[in-house]
Amino acid sequence: MNPLREGQTTDYTADAFIGGLSLPRLMYFLYTLLILVFFAVVSPYFVYQAIRYKKYIGTLRQRLGYLPVSFNIDGDESIWIHAVSVGEALTARALAAELKAAYPRLRLFISTTTIAGQQVARRNVQHVDDVFYFPFDLGVIVRRTLRLVKPRLFVMMETEIWPNLLRRCRETGVKTMVVNGRISARSYPRYRLVRLLFRRVLADIDRFCVQNEESRRRLLDLGAEGARITVTGSLKFDSLHLSARGDDRVLRCFRISENRPVVVAGSTMRGEEAAVLAAFGHVRGNATRALLVIAPRHPERFAEVEALAAESGFRTVRRSELEMDAEPRADVVVLDTIGELAQIYQIATVVFVGGSLVDTGGHNILEPAIFGKPIVFGPYMQNFAEIAQAFLSADAAVQVQTPADLEQTLRHLLTDAGERARLGLAARQIVEANRGAREKTLAVVVDLLPPAETAPGGVLRPFRIVPRQG
Repeated sequence: MNPLREGQTTDYTADAFIGGLSLPRLMYFLYTLLILVFFAVVSPYFVYQAIRYKKYIGTLRQRLGYLPVSFNIDGDESIWIHAVSVGEALTARALAAELKAAYPRLRLFISTTTIAGQQVARRNVQHVDDVFYFPFDLGVIVRRTLRLVKPRLFVMMETEIWPNLLRRCRETGVKTMVVNGRISARSYPRYRLVRLLFRRVLADIDRFCVQNEESRRRLLDLGAEGARITVTGSLKFDSLHLSARGDDRVLRCFRISENRPVVVAGSTMRGEEAAVLAAFGHVRGNATRALLVIAPRHPERFAEVEALAAESGFRTVRRSELEMDAEPRADVVVLDTIGELAQIYQIATVVFVGGSLVDTGGHNILEPAIFGKPIVFGPYMQNFAEIAQAFLSADAAVQVQTPADLEQTLRHLLTDAGERARLGLAARQIVEANRGAREKTLAVVVDLLPPAETAPGGVLRPFRIVPRQG
């Protein structure tokens, strides 16, 4: 039994009272009030996004807990995985097949927060029964969603912690766990500011599977019980082999000549594209047929980046406009599709991983690594600090500090095939050496929810007669 829960009551009667409310109830009340105030403040932004980019309009009902009529129509119990966006959805692939095999009588659902994550989950994650948008973390919405999803186990990818949902899971007996968890250096001080509430919320999570010892130490400091934390390593390494299968449909749009160099700039952020385009323009002096594939991180910036490339004097085309089974005639291709970047890395001569030349924390360098590509990234890799350091220590990637360094590095790598091969081989070896998190994570899942407990109880569900309309 979890000692942090032993002796607790649902209404927290053992806790201190302030103004007629127990301290935990007061904290949850203030948290909920903060959410409502936040929505009131940012609602003009959401309205603008809905009008300008058609975002959120079609997802609002699900975020309010109203799932489609066809969703879990028979009321089956399930495993619910929450994956915020694209990266988490792709990482979920490492567990999906094994969970379905271990729990054949439970349905498997995935929720996402972002639209891009939703598209990737539907397209790239197999063995999933359905995908939906994560609900707002408000009591009545959470209860409605849980009634429809009926999870036996709620799994949070990385560190997505929602107090009201977790509290309701504990009250209704739903097992909860964090997988591939991490507490970043940027998030840690913020969590410490609200440690009193955070400690209570962590007590509602049954198990933590974290990527490294540093995250384990930070969770302990924030109040998690050590016996519930297991260091499993990163699931991102185990999800990569699925990408290596390739996607002929995508690659058929990039029939690249053998001697044509290709620079892929993945997951770029505002402020980086200009530097990448400038560096590419200079290196093309030595490689006039070079191709740049640039993939903005956020879909709403596709048009902006396309215009920037055209204004820089490059023949520019969107990926969605490319002809099948033909070589792109443009200088720059803007990747305006979701979930294809990992496949595009296969055609790269050199890869620049974005979010790192500006201070946004960097992005995943493992996807190009599995294909043995030479990887370049900037100075800001806080979100992947341990992985980035492992690559640098093994001399398996190049870190640049400025746009001028980026230009010089691209020029060097495009002209030195031996260095490209050495970097790519070292990167691939790091990936292969760090697999194994999946097996460790699944062992924790099975310990938390033994498959025998999910066997049917012998109750036969009666047929439902639906009257014919009209």
